[in-house]
Amino acid sequence: MRLISKSFISSLSILVMLSSATYAQPQSPKVIQSMTYLSKKFEVGPGEVANKQMFNIEFPKGHVGITSFDVDLVNEHGNFVPLHETYIHHWFILKYIIKKNMSVSQDPNDHTKPSGDLIYKRNDGTCNNGILPHQWSSGSETRGTSTKLPYPYAVEIGNHADITEGWEEQWLLGVLVIDTRGAENKKICVQCRCDQFNLPENFYDVTIGFHGKFTPEYKAGVLCCQDKFQCKMRKGFQAPRRNLAIRYNITWVNWDQYQIPVRFYVPDVTDPVRTNGSETIHDCQLKFTISKKNSTNLFHVQKASIPMKKGGYLIYASGHAHRGVINAILYGQDGRNLCTSTPTYGTGKESGNEKGYLVGMSVCYPKPGSIKIDDGETVTVESIYKNEFLPAVMGDMHFYLADELSHET
Repeated sequence: MRLISKSFISSLSILVMLSSATYAQPQSPKVIQSMTYLSKKFEVGPGEVANKQMFNIEFPKGHVGITSFDVDLVNEHGNFVPLHETYIHHWFILKYIIKKNMSVSQDPNDHTKPSGDLIYKRNDGTCNNGILPHQWSSGSETRGTSTKLPYPYAVEIGNHADITEGWEEQWLLGVLVIDTRGAENKKICVQCRCDQFNLPENFYDVTIGFHGKFTPEYKAGVLCCQDKFQCKMRKGFQAPRRNLAIRYNITWVNWDQYQIPVRFYVPDVTDPVRTNGSETIHDCQLKFTISKKNSTNLFHVQKASIPMKKGGYLIYASGHAHRGVINAILYGQDGRNLCTSTPTYGTGKESGNEKGYLVGMSVCYPKPGSIKIDDGETVTVESIYKNEFLPAVMGDMHFYLADELSHET
């Protein structure tokens, strides 16, 4: 990976857009740092899936607070790649700690590194350990969705008090993109519909699901979008393979007594939520439901009620969804609306405004202190989709909670 722009330092104020109210914003720090990085390149051909994991990506050093994390997909010339050519299904950033002087192989067939030398540090979300563990993520909406946290709230990283001696903090970038040049049906292919890919004959026999046994009932999802899988193609279509990369911009501030840490949650609408005695189990399915073709319903609604062991003050919330979504909503236990995140659909051809594609989700920035989720409160996450083109319905709500408020609020 290489650095593609120098750090700049300037005096700035973080402006926050509010839907219906304004409030006094605490004074911003004098120094905000920003850096843009480029991941290593990966190759993709027409109709092909690229599902990659890149360990030890470049990241700010020291004890700092991350205030935004923005991502885009670029080609080998540094130009943005439009969704109608290569679809950004998702990307995510996951923290892990690793013994110093150890490295992680980029080869999935290399099993020489013992698992004890690497420990993943998931977010505070409620899903089981292997599902939705990341600190930041998004999908096709990434270019039009704000990730900024209002000062003095930030994601704290690099605190040596939280890192075992002899270990260090590193970061994993996961990305799944689908090159749809020449695909028979771009609209359905990007949903990872299993019937749109050249699945191996023994696919359901050898594939391991998120929760054990894997069956043909699995109709859509990331397990059908594995690396190098191929969309069904138009006969005779040809186009060159090309190199792509993830470009990501991070802003941060040096950590001091004025910063307030936030915790990141990703409740999922497929979480069945069950109990095992006194323990609550969150086996988030990530198995997308597909609307019925002959259904007379105009909308498809998917929801889950999630008990929150630990609550806090809501600082930021935004939905992650796929094409066809109408709203992603977070409700409190008493039915109060904590956040409604609405989509933006493109109207043109250029990157960030691709016609018919989901290119942004609105963000909720409540007045600090105005919304609090109590310890033990059950919240409900809901995704509402149009029912017109058989969407594979899924939905997450990304939100940050703080244990305390700024004294200036």
